[in-house]
Amino acid sequence: MTRILVTGVSGLLGSNLALAAAPRYEVVGVVHRQGLHNPGFETVQADLLDLDGLGPLLDAVQPDWVVNCAALANLNQAEQQPQLARRLNTEMPGRLATEAAARGLALAHISTDAVFDGSKGNYRETDAPKPLSVYAQSKRMAELAVKSAHPGAILARTVFFGWSVNGQQSLAEFFYNNLSTGQTVQGHTDRRFCPLLVSDLSELLLEMLDKDLNGIYHVASTDSITKYEFGLALAERFNFDPSLIEPAESTATNPAAKRSPDLSLNTSRLVQALGRRMPSVAQGIKGLQAQLENGYRQRLQSLALPQPQEG
Repeated sequence: MTRILVTGVSGLLGSNLALAAAPRYEVVGVVHRQGLHNPGFETVQADLLDLDGLGPLLDAVQPDWVVNCAALANLNQAEQQPQLARRLNTEMPGRLATEAAARGLALAHISTDAVFDGSKGNYRETDAPKPLSVYAQSKRMAELAVKSAHPGAILARTVFFGWSVNGQQSLAEFFYNNLSTGQTVQGHTDRRFCPLLVSDLSELLLEMLDKDLNGIYHVASTDSITKYEFGLALAERFNFDPSLIEPAESTATNPAAKRSPDLSLNTSRLVQALGRRMPSVAQGIKGLQAQLENGYRQRLQSLALPQPQEG
């Protein structure tokens, strides 16, 4: 049976990917400070910032595939801690790719739509990146490092939403948590993106690895939407009051924000490689509702362990 090492397994993508893969593959998830309670797959503790430990980690786990979901994804934190962003988002993936290539392991590295500046939208893999933030710059540099070290790796540019272990990691949870309690929120009207339900993204990544794809792929929904429109669509699906969502421009809530107006991604290359269409945003939100109703959200949140005390 194929053995998969998933880094960042406590995070939004890592946890959903591991749960999706566990029934069909041997899964080993890498945790650091935040462990998981009875996840149904093997976990191993490691500090990914210890770059010299990555090779020994691979030797200990002996995976066939490696999926790197670990990242410093908080944009504000990345701006405040650029050295940490570079270490975790750029240097670690580059070293992981080097070690994986030396052992003949397949690798999928998760990148972001934010490598583009959003000036035109409908970006193809051949379009020149122009990252604006520290986070985006660190992710773009990771693409270059991973590609150089492991030419056979998959580089998946994506953006996603879904249920998470701590219940607060995605845009969908932001809207759901607030609207379900009658709280007023703002939704940005000046930025477009193509978000995928994280479980759909997980299945696509596994399929891409199974088909032995390599290179850069845009893994996104078929349609683009603003965050305001996303909130309205979620409110309609869950029968929340849409008037609780106030339209706002991102510069109004964060005047210093560097705008990326249209980060929509063209998925034609992946559609051709897999022979099928990508899911729509509406299909993703419907899937999100189904996961709430079938207990999947509760299952995810049951994995949470108490946060360790600093000291």
